[in-house]
Amino acid sequence: MKTITVGQLRQNPTVMLDEVEAGEVYRITRHDREIARVVPRDPSSVLLPRKRAGGSHLAGIDRHELQSAGSIDQLLADERDR
Repeated sequence: MKTITVGQLRQNPTVMLDEVEAGEVYRITRHDREIARVVPRDPSSVLLPRKRAGGSHLAGIDRHELQSAGSIDQLLADERDR
């Protein structure tokens, strides 16, 4: 396990992240106290679900033209009658 200070990490995070990606574990310290560990990701864990394939399905919804009415209640009543 390697140790890196917050200041060193702030100056160049890329080196640490490249090494973590290659399997190295890092201990992050501030004022000689460990505050975190950065470990490689478990390849079997899923952090975020994959996005659904395909585009938006909104294009398949029929367009609805609004009509003016005296009130929202009247507009809704007119729509219910259709």
